[in-house]
Amino acid sequence: MAGFATFLTMVYIVVVNPNIMAAAGIDQGASFVATCLAAAIGSALMGLLANYPIALAPGMGLNAYFAFAVVGGMHIPWQVALGAVFLSGLIFLAVSVLRIREWLINTIPLSLKLGIAAGIGFFLGIIGLQGMGLVVANPATMVGLGHVAEPKVLLSCLGFLLIAGLVARNVPGGIIIGILVTALLGIPFGLTTFHGVVSLPPSLAPTFLQLDIPGAIGLGVAGIVFTFFIVDLLDNAGTLIGTTHRAGLMRPDGSVPRLGRALLADSGGAIIGSVLGTSTTTSYIESAAGIQAGGRTGLTALTVAVLFLLTLFLAPLATSIPGYATAPALVFVACLMAKSLRDLDWEDLTDYAPAIITALSMPLTFSIASGIGIGFITYAVTKVLAGKAGQVSGAVWLIALLSAVKFGMGAG
Repeated sequence: MAGFATFLTMVYIVVVNPNIMAAAGIDQGASFVATCLAAAIGSALMGLLANYPIALAPGMGLNAYFAFAVVGGMHIPWQVALGAVFLSGLIFLAVSVLRIREWLINTIPLSLKLGIAAGIGFFLGIIGLQGMGLVVANPATMVGLGHVAEPKVLLSCLGFLLIAGLVARNVPGGIIIGILVTALLGIPFGLTTFHGVVSLPPSLAPTFLQLDIPGAIGLGVAGIVFTFFIVDLLDNAGTLIGTTHRAGLMRPDGSVPRLGRALLADSGGAIIGSVLGTSTTTSYIESAAGIQAGGRTGLTALTVAVLFLLTLFLAPLATSIPGYATAPALVFVACLMAKSLRDLDWEDLTDYAPAIITALSMPLTFSIASGIGIGFITYAVTKVLAGKAGQVSGAVWLIALLSAVKFGMGAG
């Protein structure tokens, strides 16, 4: 039951992720299969290696960065972008084995972690609002209000309100229900084309082993690899801390038992996902739903893995869902991620100001990497000017200096 509860809260990814990957030019059917398999394998690894009730799947925010910033914004072929995901997974695996991860996790200040989480949410939010048609480009003001009276926009708005209402009522699967209802309402308007419900899974051939590792190395995509790596590291750390605390599995001193094994499962999932043909696989905070239902062991994650394998046979239904129906889910997830800002120390300007700058910079520069760089530089300089240089850790100085060099060379 715990595994089923977790699955219902995160199964929306099998609809949303293929749509986002399609924006990068990746075959939607193959992406659907890759998403299901990556979620199943990653969740199984977590259950077997770490014995935690935590499920994995291609991460929200990381998939948007992959499709819209790397492939769309930087015009990097999706095969090379998958190579960058693979390399970031290898780095994550290496730092997991060498225990460097604890140094990074422990020395990056909480305020910047919170700002990064919120910023990824805002980045998702602007993509979702564009997909809904509610926000459009405007040459005078950069962005403006779309044509709200259009059926697609109205249905998208209704979808968001439905998702919010269902989740507020604690309805299991509220996000996927909202997506499906929105898509169904679009059929009379000719906005949704129904392909069926059940069939054999589509071919994985268009994406399987299509990653271009030499191309990623040759293009010098170190900044992209670093972004995949650092965002996955911070996101995974936050999820592990939050879920193990809620499950009562955290030690009294605040440390997480079997952290190394959990991070090995996460890095393994990222590597396998890139080979299958999808963006970075990471731990899901939605696992808290299964923990709330009583999940305490890896059996919960293994149950989720089996359910994702069964989902492979629902490809016609998943590929029938249009972008306007999944966009509201992106906006809703953005709202959930923005909650991290409430935990900032609002009495210390040198803490909250860099975090807010980080969060704002990501959507407004349309780059998670740029937002992280701007935020870390702001944090370091603000602390120094306030006479608090001693609070700036070595990890923050390192990332701030690397970002400053990158910006100085004209790289976004």
